[in-house]
Amino acid sequence: MSQTGKILVSFYQEAGDKLEKLNLPLQLDRPLAIFDIESTGSTPRADRIIEIAIIKLLPDGNMEEYVFRVNPEVPIPPEATEIHGITDADVAGLPPFREVAPKILQILENCDLAGYNIIRFDIPMLVEEFERAGYHFDLAGRRLIDAQKIFHKREPRDLSAALKFYCNEEHIEAHGAAADARATLKVLVAQLLRYPDLPH
Repeated sequence: MSQTGKILVSFYQEAGDKLEKLNLPLQLDRPLAIFDIESTGSTPRADRIIEIAIIKLLPDGNMEEYVFRVNPEVPIPPEATEIHGITDADVAGLPPFREVAPKILQILENCDLAGYNIIRFDIPMLVEEFERAGYHFDLAGRRLIDAQKIFHKREPRDLSAALKFYCNEEHIEAHGAAADARATLKVLVAQLLRYPDLPH
């Protein structure tokens, strides 16, 4: 047992031509599926999945990786292509989600789920896509681990953090109106200098 009370589980990932050992402070009593979705947009009820990648960590230390690219059966908007680089031509002739849905359900069976922003985006998108395909994706009893939520809880997103990030200064008089206004001005100037594409 480690000092955190969790077992260090070793996984191997491919790094170039060799396998690289990952020692993760995880205690897995069942598989953990880390997944990410690329889609035609950000609205689960209206948009469609184009690609889903799943990394499945097993309690015995093995790791499985799956990638499914599918035809969303609707045009991919240019603004979505700008984000993920996937075009209509890239998905032409690929199976629709409903054809790979049984395999994805099988992979995710009895898994806890993890990802970045999965609570607000990936899980609702996946649930909707399964529903459209005629399948029920049951979340009951699954642990959901959202790395974005952990990041936001552990790394502050307030004026003090912005001043430290952009200006490398401590916000000594936080929550005094004048000090906050001066700090905001410094942050704004630093942002305008750092991001020249911002409208002036």
